[in-house]
Amino acid sequence: MSWIVLAFLGVATFLYAILGGADYGVGVLELLSGKASREKTKAHAYRVIGPVWEANHVWLIIVAVILWVAFPVYFNAVMIYLHFPITLILLGIIGRGVAFVFRHYDAVKDGSQQFYDRLFRWSSIWTPFFLGATFGALVSGEMITLDSQPDATFYAMYIAPWTSVFSLATGAFFTGLCGFNAAVFLIGETSDDQQLRYRIKARSFNLIIVFSGLVVLVVSLLNEVTFILNMLTSPASLAAIFLATLLLYPLWQQLGKGHQVRVRFMVVIQMFLIMTAPVLANFPELVTLDGEAVSILDGIAPDAVIQTLGWALLVGSVLILPGLYHLLKSFGMIKSLEKDAL
Repeated sequence: MSWIVLAFLGVATFLYAILGGADYGVGVLELLSGKASREKTKAHAYRVIGPVWEANHVWLIIVAVILWVAFPVYFNAVMIYLHFPITLILLGIIGRGVAFVFRHYDAVKDGSQQFYDRLFRWSSIWTPFFLGATFGALVSGEMITLDSQPDATFYAMYIAPWTSVFSLATGAFFTGLCGFNAAVFLIGETSDDQQLRYRIKARSFNLIIVFSGLVVLVVSLLNEVTFILNMLTSPASLAAIFLATLLLYPLWQQLGKGHQVRVRFMVVIQMFLIMTAPVLANFPELVTLDGEAVSILDGIAPDAVIQTLGWALLVGSVLILPGLYHLLKSFGMIKSLEKDAL
């Protein structure tokens, strides 16, 4: 049953990166749009993500619950030693949700809408940025614990790991992915006169992803980040990276032709390959503490807990997934799959 729980953890993480990432990316696009097109992007954001933005964050809750119940070593590492970026992430999610609602439903129309607009846009950037930085800290090898270094400074233990160049570059990489996902998604949700603008945005964010990814690789080589370097010696990881890179050409080609469904499938596949590559090289040792890789299976919860959690996830998926599909279907989020010809 532990493998079923791990599978749900992986799937929930992937779906949050895709759906939640696109959700954040809409705000990123709005922030980086010119004054002339910002209101149009705002209207698209409300129409597209309005009915489902809360559902997109269900996956983050599932990830947190699984780590808390089944893998306490990883959960403790995140919540104790990375509580600063986690707090920033939570503030970003809360601020973004409040701003998204009140800038549309506030009964009084005054200057506060401008504040809500700014809050929504900036929180849409800092939230995925610190999500990426948190992940970077977990795998960078710079995290230290009280058990190994009780005399370590506050800065070295709680600040340095997520403010390192590697962690910040990882944050920029994930933010770029969010912007790219949102641009690709909005291509299929807008009229012809707006599709060109989002295609240009998608290409721009694709370049940001490539550049920030190279920065992550270079910093990994300079700082000897084992989590990333292991990918360079793993045939499976190298194959995943090669395929993700190879997809760039047909992806750009299909963007130019306006094939909405093909581009979406390519983005999902590319995202899957990018997230799978480091896992293939390092599993089950996905976090580095005190300079040593820590297996996710270390300190796993007792069998009785894993059994109960596994069955709860299986039963819950049978009840929840059809409802999520119906939600997306009802608000036209899957409509383009029926219209667009492959």
